[in-house]
Amino acid sequence: MFDFDPRVAGERVWAVYTEGMLPVPEPHRVFDWNVLAWFAEVWQPADPPMIVVNPGTPCEAFLPSAPPHSAAWAQYTERTGGPSGRAELRTLRVGGPLQGSVAHGLACGAHLIVHQGLPWNAMAYHGQGYPAERQMLRNSWGITSHREWQEQQRALLATDGANQVWEFVLGLRRTIARDFGGYVETGYWREAAARVLRRRTEGETVLTPDGVTKTAHVPEAEIEARVKGVQHLIGRITRYEARMRADGILGEGQYVTSADAWDLGRASCMARWGLSTRYCALPETEAAVVEAGYSAARCYESWQDFSAAFILGRCLQFDNEKFGSWYEDMVTVHRILMSDPGSPWLNIPFR
Repeated sequence: MFDFDPRVAGERVWAVYTEGMLPVPEPHRVFDWNVLAWFAEVWQPADPPMIVVNPGTPCEAFLPSAPPHSAAWAQYTERTGGPSGRAELRTLRVGGPLQGSVAHGLACGAHLIVHQGLPWNAMAYHGQGYPAERQMLRNSWGITSHREWQEQQRALLATDGANQVWEFVLGLRRTIARDFGGYVETGYWREAAARVLRRRTEGETVLTPDGVTKTAHVPEAEIEARVKGVQHLIGRITRYEARMRADGILGEGQYVTSADAWDLGRASCMARWGLSTRYCALPETEAAVVEAGYSAARCYESWQDFSAAFILGRCLQFDNEKFGSWYEDMVTVHRILMSDPGSPWLNIPFR
């Protein structure tokens, strides 16, 4: 952006920031990113002759932007390129929380943030830049206002987005495991699900605000369709879990207890996306991040458990048992976060 700096004879300058030095998002100023070659491509005689990198910070630098110096920016971009876009663990050692409830909540969103190669603990989040962040929320979530962002944020924190059928079958397995000492045979799980569904759809006596009433009887064909769908889902879950055991995401004999991590991990990210698009302010973002972390700690025992549940939810929603990028990308991120010495998952207690 253009700015005036009295140290340059009152002339306008280009004010630019490196990623880790970006100011906290505020309502009336937004940022976009670009490669350095952009200065060589767009510079006109009426434009500022000087770039100020990270103005007002200890690492401030004044650099000429006008020709012939602008050619250096193009050459540098040719040598270095732009952001890699690959999955990698990046951490703000200054300006980002490393411990505590905020850091824990941010780490719950690490699957998607590390996948993008962005700093996992950037509370003052700008993401891919204001235009790209707004486009992403509009295209992927249908969010174009504070109200819409707030509604989606609340739904994710309440785990309303996770499929109720997923939670039914996973909850049923938890109950069986508790009653029978841990191990649940898949065939028995399928049969138990069928029994529960058939019993539920025969018509139950329930208490409502209007008093005691009887639920409507469900036709047998519809009952059997539900049973078939749930048993198919159980098969999908067991196959994903078998693959996750083979890939080291789940240990031998471990299984996913709930897919709520899929919502809670995205809730941590949604809080930051709201800030990067200016649909909310920093206090609201921080409160949502902390709540996501608290809810995750109530639902799961460890980062490994949380990660497996997040991956299962993502794959049930998008992958359709192709074991493609929806799965493989998260395996890569999981391995980074479970092995890199600087990972928040190795340095922040889960509970």
